[in-house]
Amino acid sequence: MSWNTFGRVLRFTTWGESHGPAIGAVLDGCPPGIELAEADIQPFLDARKPGQNKFTTQRKEPDEVRILSGVFEGKTTGTSLSLLIENKDQRSKDYSEIAKTYRPGHADYAYDAKYGFRDYRGGGRSSARETAMRVAAGAVARKIIGGVSILAYVSEIGGDRIDPANFDREEIARNPFWCPDAEAAKRWEALVDDARKAGSSLGAVVECVATGVPAGWGAPVYAKLDSDLAAGMMSINAVKGVEIGDGFDAARLTGEQNADAISPGEDGPEFAANHAGGIAGGISTGQPVVCRVAFKPTSSILTPVASVDREGNAAQVRTKGRHDPCVGIRGTPVVEAMMALVLADHMMLHRAQVSER
Repeated sequence: MSWNTFGRVLRFTTWGESHGPAIGAVLDGCPPGIELAEADIQPFLDARKPGQNKFTTQRKEPDEVRILSGVFEGKTTGTSLSLLIENKDQRSKDYSEIAKTYRPGHADYAYDAKYGFRDYRGGGRSSARETAMRVAAGAVARKIIGGVSILAYVSEIGGDRIDPANFDREEIARNPFWCPDAEAAKRWEALVDDARKAGSSLGAVVECVATGVPAGWGAPVYAKLDSDLAAGMMSINAVKGVEIGDGFDAARLTGEQNADAISPGEDGPEFAANHAGGIAGGISTGQPVVCRVAFKPTSSILTPVASVDREGNAAQVRTKGRHDPCVGIRGTPVVEAMMALVLADHMMLHRAQVSER
């Protein structure tokens, strides 16, 4: 069966295809009485929408969200929130040549193997177009978690990493790469542009930090905060890896190096480091929750790649259309949205079990 719903208490279901008339989300479990309007959601969608510069797909979508239900007199009612975005700039003819040929790196063959049928127009349900609705739902989740601050940024493109010594939070909004290092952003202009002109693409790593998460969110064993974060991030299109805290680097440390030493503090325990990424035993520690998300290079490229058609005959695929030369760039707001949705769900799970705390 297919599965289009994420979350336990705060659950969201997305629907729609890249070249259908609209895409949407239904958010269930949202607490009542939260002030909410389209204007609260739109800025996050504007950050993700395509066609903003030459480093992203040139598909022109306004991505204007409409709230169809779940809000009355400017506040959530506690019933299902229904969110809708109309598709305005589909060019299905761009995909006519791959109707019977599988694009390597895409879900074409896998979808056909599962369903015996696929929507080849922009990938249909497998398109990253779906992530717009995660961003819309994530905007609502941010309202639920209140004082938690979430910041995502690109830390690496095409193997070229930022210098942590150059980290400037204000710089993230000044360049098209969500990059906190001005020098790296300048290098990436040439790097991404060269890949675009060559008909190729590049991968990226997005880091996300949530501050203000109190100790206690999450649960042991099968409802770990970090396992749900990993599942949420891995569900994003083109994501092939997720690290929590030091991630794989933790395997290269000794026990004493990796330990986040604790000492008494005026406002409670103080940690000397955050190798664990703010989560221990599946439960938040009160430190910043940190994860890194690896995006593969965009599979839609103009460079011909060997493949087969539905009859098993050899073929070459050159994907036409409008595509991101580095999908991780516009994936940054999506990573923030998934962080917000997972945290909001775990906040509500925590309150359900230990409401007096």
